[in-house]
Amino acid sequence: MALFQKKKYIKINPNRSIIEKQADQPEVPDELFAKCPACKHTIYQKDLGKNKVCPNCDYNFRITAKERLALIADQDSFEEMFVGIECDNPLDFPGYPEKLAATKARTGLDEAIMTGVASIKGQKTALAIMDSTFIMASMGTVVGEKLTRLFEYATAQKLPVIVFTASGGARMQEGILSLMQMAKTSAAVKRHSNAGLLYITVLTDPTTGGVTASFASLGDIILAEPQSLIGFAGRRVIEQTVRQTLPDDFQKAEFLLQHGFVDAIVKRTDLRKKLSLLLALHSDLEGNNA
Repeated sequence: MALFQKKKYIKINPNRSIIEKQADQPEVPDELFAKCPACKHTIYQKDLGKNKVCPNCDYNFRITAKERLALIADQDSFEEMFVGIECDNPLDFPGYPEKLAATKARTGLDEAIMTGVASIKGQKTALAIMDSTFIMASMGTVVGEKLTRLFEYATAQKLPVIVFTASGGARMQEGILSLMQMAKTSAAVKRHSNAGLLYITVLTDPTTGGVTASFASLGDIILAEPQSLIGFAGRRVIEQTVRQTLPDDFQKAEFLLQHGFVDAIVKRTDLRKKLSLLLALHSDLEGNNA
C-alpha cells in the first residue's frame, strides 16, 4: 500500500543528536473498501449499494438482521415480538453472561434472531431473521424459544411464516439444552404445517449445524441466496468420514439446488418481490379452498 505511505525523515535537534522518525501515516477508514470473498475484488463500499451485492460476481455479502428487515419488509410494518427472554447460563460457562451482555450492547439485538410480524408488499406474515453478528447466530435456548413462540403465534393467528436462516450451529455454551432446540422448533413447525399454513425458509450464508438439521430444512418452500454455504458438518469432517475428496462447490447453494435440497436460488435484489408473490399465491389458494 505504498500509495498511503510517507517516507522517513531525519530531524536534528539543538544538541546535535540525530532522531529518526516515521511520519504519521494517513488513516484509511476500514469501512471504506471491502474485499469480495468470491471473486477477491476490492470494492468501494458505496458500490455495494444497500443490498450489499458484489458488482463483479453478484456475491451476496453477509448483512445484519436489521439490514435484512429494511430490504424485505414494508416500511414501519414490523412489530417485534418475544423480546426480553433471558438465558441463565445453565452450564456456568465461564464468561458467557459477559459475552452475551457485550454482544447485545454491540449489535443492539436481544439475541441472535429477530422475531415478529410484518407485511411484505401488503402481505402479512410472521417473520424471523437470524443475525450472524450475534455469536455467529448460534442456536441456544433463547433462539429456540423465540422461534417456537413465533410458530405458535402464527398457528393461532393463521399466518404464514418466513424465516431467514444464518447460523454456525448449536451454541456450545449451553450444551445439550442447545441441541434440544432442534426438536423443539421442529415440533412447532409440524403443528404449524398440520394447520395447513405456509412456511418459507430463506437460507443465507452461512446456514450450518443444528439449524440446517432442524427448522431450516423443513420449509414448504426452501429458497437460498447465491453462493451461500449450507450444510451440517464441516467439509473436512465429511471428507475424513467418507474418505473421498468432495467437489469444490460442495455445500454451496448451487450444488444443493442441483441435488434437490433447495427449491430455488433467488438474488437478494429479487427476494422481496419473490416472497410477496409466494405469499399472495398462497393467500389466493386459501381463499379458493374456503
